Amino acid sequence: MDLDGIYRCALAAAHSGATVLKERFGRLTTIRHKGAKDLVTEADIGSEQAIVAVIRRAFPDHAIIAEESGLQQGSGSGRWIIDPLDGTTNFAHDLRLFTVSIAFATDDGVHVGVVLEPLGAELFAAIKGRGAWCNGRPIHVSTAATVADSLLVTGFPYAVDQIMAEVMERLNACVRAAQGVRRLGSAALDLCHVACGRFDGFWEQRLKPWDIAAGALIASEAGAMVTDFGNRPFGLDQDHILATNGRIHQEMIRLLEGTNWR
Repeated sequence: MDLDGIYRCALAAAHSGATVLKERFGRLTTIRHKGAKDLVTEADIGSEQAIVAVIRRAFPDHAIIAEESGLQQGSGSGRWIIDPLDGTTNFAHDLRLFTVSIAFATDDGVHVGVVLEPLGAELFAAIKGRGAWCNGRPIHVSTAATVADSLLVTGFPYAVDQIMAEVMERLNACVRAAQGVRRLGSAALDLCHVACGRFDGFWEQRLKPWDIAAGALIASEAGAMVTDFGNRPFGLDQDHILATNGRIHQEMIRLLEGTNWR
């Protein structure tokens, strides 16, 4: 498998999608609802089309799973997992916290991950077994030893009203225990901030593979421990995730699962 070629393609695709997002930021004309709180804009659609076009030229036989267009079957073993605009609500409100997230996976897991912050000028990337980096420099998780010394980050699912009590109980436990808790609105970016040590832990539920495939690899390659809330190894078939610097992982498991929501 030519992971270097796949990585170069992922970079080119991410930059192509980011170009669309930068052109449309602050200039949206179409915003519609996929759900009560789940937005989609012409920027999401345009970015996804640009990303898919780059990948199709390089790897026409690969499958593609993208947030807006769904699954496009392929004849090869590889599949690309794309979020063309992670942080659509931020984008729609002219908040400059959003990313393009692209991962490449096979049945053996995710092998390449790229998360590009178009307006923040930060490019996070990882290749399985080779580490993770931001703008070409190696990154590593923090050394915080306890949750009390940690800054955490989380997110709320679009349908948070359906599981409000569960979400708020976990949030309450972590707010009480940690130095602080933030909510940025982009799971991919949250994971990258764990990878480079800005946050010490991240948890969220009701996620989709395109939200976290690239970010989870980047965090893992930077030394993070990535599991579900029950401390089982993380996989793309799971809809909830816990990523920490490793040192606070067991304490976070106790906080998240030491509630009534086992």
